[in-house]
Amino acid sequence: MLSLLLASALAAPAADAPWLLGKAFKIPTEYTNQESGYFALVAGLDGKLYIGAAKYGVNAYLVEFDPKTEKMKLVLDAHKELGIIAKGMAAQAKIHTRNNVGASGKIYVGTKQGYPEKGETPADYPGGYVLVHDPKTGKNEAFGIAKPKHGIISVIPDESRGLAYVSTCSDSRPVDHTHFMVLDLKTKKYTDLGDMEHAYAFIVLDPKGRAYHPKRGGTVVRYDPETKKAETLSVTIDGKPAGKPFTGDHCIQNWETSPDRKTLWCVEMSTNALYKFDLTKDGKTLEGTTVGALLPGGDKPRRTDCRAMNIGPDGAVWAAVTERQEAGGLKLVRFAAKDKAPVEVGAIGVSNPGFTSVTDDKGKPRPWHHTMPKHKDGTLSPWQPMGIAATGDGSVWVKTIAPYTLIKFTKMQASR
Repeated sequence: MLSLLLASALAAPAADAPWLLGKAFKIPTEYTNQESGYFALVAGLDGKLYIGAAKYGVNAYLVEFDPKTEKMKLVLDAHKELGIIAKGMAAQAKIHTRNNVGASGKIYVGTKQGYPEKGETPADYPGGYVLVHDPKTGKNEAFGIAKPKHGIISVIPDESRGLAYVSTCSDSRPVDHTHFMVLDLKTKKYTDLGDMEHAYAFIVLDPKGRAYHPKRGGTVVRYDPETKKAETLSVTIDGKPAGKPFTGDHCIQNWETSPDRKTLWCVEMSTNALYKFDLTKDGKTLEGTTVGALLPGGDKPRRTDCRAMNIGPDGAVWAAVTERQEAGGLKLVRFAAKDKAPVEVGAIGVSNPGFTSVTDDKGKPRPWHHTMPKHKDGTLSPWQPMGIAATGDGSVWVKTIAPYTLIKFTKMQASR
């Protein structure tokens, strides 16, 4: 009974906001210098969470969080693993990839460039590496630079075929040059399938093991490892050729498949909509449908930013959606089998505000702690998410930056 009362209290709404109050855990500042870490969050097969961290001009790290002990520890130091000493633009500054897990339980990540400071150029960056952490043994493995001068933005394994698929990034503007590559995990050799010119690309696999990479202009490239051929697919939404946002140069498609890989779920970062695509067909068209608005807007469209979307083990879609850059502006959104449309579960707040200090001893804001302000009712509430992960026990974890934080919501809270 006491646990039920506590859970109810955590989920209780504030006077003027439907608060969803989660327990916050600070990701160690020693692994960042701007309290940042991007999309890099995944739940391992061992029940632990694996978090990438960025330390600009210094190094990149992978941190393990154990929900049972509520402890974090470093499991991969990029420079140490690679045997390099580099600073500034030459450093491996980020693990930015959407971390992925192989059937073996190994965690696959990639390193990425930072940003040039005075006297530096992007050409100072040597290139990003695919790195793999094995939780069972604690050992790490490196797979060399995928493409010189490019970082790595996406890596997903197909261990049954001894392959991994990689998307690189030049970080160029206005067009980011992103090469779709196949990595042979045994020989550690990369095959380049070409420049997709699509920023922040996520690669996914279908039930046949075919890999999909978005391409600039609103198309998708599908690679078949059996024939070793890539083909370009047209995309439709609700039976019509895909237009904006998919055809725009600034389209960022947050993609992830259902556990059976038959359905591809998609949120375009700046569009208030959830889409799904059928991955069971063999034709030249990737057919999609609009599921509904992430945040219901009535007659007025709501301006949203969604950098965090994940499909849970039960197939439920979870998203952390920013509506306003202020306390109360970040919402947890769910679309499960029981839901007729995406559900706005609640505004994300912190139940344990003492988990970190956003101000110094003199009450002044700490550097890089600006995206977790207090609401007028005193609730500490972040507005900038970068990752979300649902775990087998029904919990949902949201990762926010500045300060770099992991926030837990229980099954009872997330299901309300």
